[in-house]
Amino acid sequence: MGCGAPPGPYGNATADLSGPPYKVRRSGRAAIGLGGIGGGGMALSEQGGAAAPFERRVLRSAGEHHYLRVRLELPDGGARPNVAQFKQLVVSALKELHGEVGAALPVDVLTYEEKTLSAILRVVSSGLVKLWSALTLLGFYQNRRCAFRVLQTSPFLLALAGNSRELVLD
Repeated sequence: MGCGAPPGPYGNATADLSGPPYKVRRSGRAAIGLGGIGGGGMALSEQGGAAAPFERRVLRSAGEHHYLRVRLELPDGGARPNVAQFKQLVVSALKELHGEVGAALPVDVLTYEEKTLSAILRVVSSGLVKLWSALTLLGFYQNRRCAFRVLQTSPFLLALAGNSRELVLD
């Protein structure tokens, strides 16, 4: 299924939006890189200098997993969960809000710091909203008040490596 744009001074643009990855093609009368915003346009051919159209691909989803940096807040102190108890708390939050189907959602605890009660979780992209909502609505851990704070989320693990808001310059 293509959508055509009215011809402009540099040619016609068409887009194929039938499924990922989306394809944007430009063709026209331009000789050297006179495309629109974002890099679409014409490229100079290696053979004789004639203009050759090139293609830009735009992905709808960056990856199959999403990563969340979370922190568990326990206002009254007390016993701190170890990594196994933390994972069980995440699974029980999913089960409480979404039932057995939610509890079956594959969630991995990649890192866990018992001192700060913070962790990096990995979840399939289709389950991101379920996990986020379950953690947000969890209110108790061992009959004590608690709250999960989602600090960062990204489809790229490397994006969680640092936080510019916590950067200390010397």
